[in-house]
Amino acid sequence: MFMRLVHRAKNDQSGITGLETAIILIAFVMVASVLAYVVLTAGLYSSQKIKESVHAGLEEVRSCVELRGSVLLKMVGGYGTTLYLTLGVTPGSAGIDFTDTSGGDNKVIIAYSDQYNQFPTLDWTTTVLTSTDNDTMLDPNELFLITIDLSAVTDNATTDDEKLGAYKEFAVELKPPNGAVLTIERTVPARVSRIVNLH
Repeated sequence: MFMRLVHRAKNDQSGITGLETAIILIAFVMVASVLAYVVLTAGLYSSQKIKESVHAGLEEVRSCVELRGSVLLKMVGGYGTTLYLTLGVTPGSAGIDFTDTSGGDNKVIIAYSDQYNQFPTLDWTTTVLTSTDNDTMLDPNELFLITIDLSAVTDNATTDDEKLGAYKEFAVELKPPNGAVLTIERTVPARVSRIVNLH
């Protein structure tokens, strides 16, 4: 009888099967927790990137400069030498630093291009028309007159066709350090006076 019990105990493996099942379940739980950690980390990373993109987009929108009024072109000898722009910022915008090129530490780049010429940067100066403070930041409710020196266009021209004269189409781009680029495209009319209003 004792031998039968020992023999029966040796053949009964129900305890081992339960232990194997427990090990397998623990392995599944470990793998699932590692996968859950990876998924959560990836989700947090992508939501952080989305948040950064939204903030960058809002910063772009909040720093928009706009043209206020006419674009005036000063003509000397039938060719444009100076361009005058009155600028403001859109409502709700942050200020834009318009420290001009006279000091060499300007932040806004003004570029010029036409059929024959391309200048990635031109010299320009600022005249404060209306201001709420005494700095060079163009803030809401302020107007700045920007005077752009176009003498480089005339000085570097090899023929009269390359100068900024009648019928000439040109574009000026104002590129602030952050925010949208303001592009102004105009055509010089056939009849020019000393100061031409470019509609």
